[in-house]
Amino acid sequence: MSNQNNYYTSTLSAERLKICYDIAPPRVRQYLEAELHHVLQRIRPGDTVLELGCGYGRLLPALAGRVAIIIGIDAAFSSLLMGRETLSTISHCHLVQMDAVHLAFRDSTFDTVVCIQNGISAFHIDQLKLIRESIRVTKPGGLILFSSYSEKFWQHRLEWFQLQSKAGLLGEIDTERTRNGVIVCKDGFTATTVGPDQFLALTSDLNIDARILEVDESSVFYEIVPHKQSTSGR
Repeated sequence: MSNQNNYYTSTLSAERLKICYDIAPPRVRQYLEAELHHVLQRIRPGDTVLELGCGYGRLLPALAGRVAIIIGIDAAFSSLLMGRETLSTISHCHLVQMDAVHLAFRDSTFDTVVCIQNGISAFHIDQLKLIRESIRVTKPGGLILFSSYSEKFWQHRLEWFQLQSKAGLLGEIDTERTRNGVIVCKDGFTATTVGPDQFLALTSDLNIDARILEVDESSVFYEIVPHKQSTSGR
C-alpha cells in the first residue's frame, strides 16, 4: 500500500481522524457545514445513498435522517469499527470496508452517490476509474456529488493542515513545496485538488450531464447525472 493511502487506513483513521475535525478553526467548520448543507439540499426523501470515504461516519447521521437507506464505505477498518459503535442505533445505515474503484454493488443500485471533502483527489486513486465506478452503481437520472476545494479557500485549508501537523496528525509541512493548491508534507504525503478544467477533461467522453458550482467560496461541487449505462468496459 502506498504511503498516501496509509494516511487514511492508519495514520488518519478512527480517533485521529476525528481529532482533525475537532481542531478545525471556525472558517473550516463553516466549510464543512456548507458542504453538508448542499448535499442535504440535493438528496431526496426515500433515496438509496452511497457515501464514498465515509471515515468514522461523520456525515451519516445527518444524511440518514433524509433517506431510506444509506451505505458508507471506507478503506480504513478502524474508522468503520468506530462508526459502527456510534451509529449502531440507525438501522438503515450500513458501513462496509470497500475499495471505491471496485465497488461490490450491482449496476444502477443507488439514487445518489456522495464523495465530498475533496474525496475525488484525497483518495489518491485513479480519478477516472473512481468517476466511472460511481456512474456504474448510480441509476440513470440519479445524482453523483463530488467536491474539491475552491482556490478561494487556500489560506484556510493551509491553516487547517498546519494545525493538524502541529498536533502530530500529519507530517511536517514542507513550506517550500507547498503552493498552488498542493500541500506537501516532509514524510511524503501530498494533498492535491481537482479543478474545473481537470474535471471536464476527465468526464469529456462519458455519457453524463455535468454541472460545476462553487459553494461558500470553499468547495467546488462536481455534479453528475448519468444517462444510460455505458461504463461496463471500464
